[in-house]
Amino acid sequence: MTLFGTLRLPRNLVIGAGQRNALPAYARSLGQRALVVTDERLGADATFAAMVDGLRSAGVATQVFSRTIAELPASCIADGLAVGRSFGPDLIIGVGGGSCMDAAKVIALLLTHGGQPSDYYGEFKVPGPVMPLIAVPTTSGTGSEVTPVVVIEDPARAVKVGIASPHLIPHTAICDPELTYTCPPGLTAISGADALTHAIEAFTTARRVHSPNTVHEHVFVGKNALSDHYALLAITNITASLKAAYDNGADIVARERLMLGATAAGLAFGTAGTAAAHAVQYPVGALTHTPHGAGVAVMLPYVMEFNRSHASASLAEIADAMGLETKGLSEDEKAGAAIDAVADLFASVGIPKTIADLGVMPEQLPFVVEQAMGAARLIKNNPRPLDAESMAALVHAAFHGDRARLRG
Repeated sequence: MTLFGTLRLPRNLVIGAGQRNALPAYARSLGQRALVVTDERLGADATFAAMVDGLRSAGVATQVFSRTIAELPASCIADGLAVGRSFGPDLIIGVGGGSCMDAAKVIALLLTHGGQPSDYYGEFKVPGPVMPLIAVPTTSGTGSEVTPVVVIEDPARAVKVGIASPHLIPHTAICDPELTYTCPPGLTAISGADALTHAIEAFTTARRVHSPNTVHEHVFVGKNALSDHYALLAITNITASLKAAYDNGADIVARERLMLGATAAGLAFGTAGTAAAHAVQYPVGALTHTPHGAGVAVMLPYVMEFNRSHASASLAEIADAMGLETKGLSEDEKAGAAIDAVADLFASVGIPKTIADLGVMPEQLPFVVEQAMGAARLIKNNPRPLDAESMAALVHAAFHGDRARLRG
């Protein structure tokens, strides 16, 4: 193998308890007028109010937009954009889960370059840098604080769509695990499972033949030496902490490790990309209106099994990163142990086992297959080639809860 590695990441990245208090100084260095994008629940939170007070005390004029809605419907983006245009910020700060941070990214994009979100669908459509962005996650899941992608709801389409550009990576990411202490068990499970899916898909993506143009032709470049490092860091920390954080939200060590893992997973997939689990989730999420993290997590063990014949070495490494006892096992047996361990971990935190459990109906399976195959940037990343027939086999296995049919 010829060595290749690349990373796309924020200018500043800080992780640790209490680091939200670094926000005013970072903001002051980037602008004088900050639009803070969050949701209604956080907008009424005392800790959030203290963060806004800190910005204002530092001399940063601040306007809060607190009407972010999960899954980012077009109306939500339009409302935030209107508030931004009225206020005239020179800095955008996203505080919250993935939807809040993604909303901040899209608003920064549209305030800078104009147009509609649909003008930028796909890869490399953003023409240049956007207004400075600071991202402050309050869940340990999406990794949006460090990634070059946003996913939004398009009213003209049946599925969510992505905008992918290195220009969307926040300038600064501030990851304070204290902001996750009140995250309820269900959300802890879904967001943590989302992060583990990011890490495992990034580590098992197809490895391309790289050229000097690779990083200019692909936002997500596939498996590489640097993304692998962060993927394994993520897998180790998430698998060691997810159940503990789910069982006891006040477990400080678990919360810290889970946030570290989620951010590392973002660094991994923000460069390498994700694959089939995310491709299937797009139509499943559109049909069932279930959280993104739940959908990708349901799919992950099936996708791992589907890819086992083409990624057994990587899956075996995942078993080691998870700390499984694999002495004496073959590479393929280690791969199988990793798949079983992921399925067991997800079951232990209440992740459903099938897409039928999410609400997909039998007559909707052809739609899921068709729409999943349309996610070209994800399909091309999968280590095992996918066509309509093999995608149908994967989707039907995930519907019936039958991983065994994917072996061989």
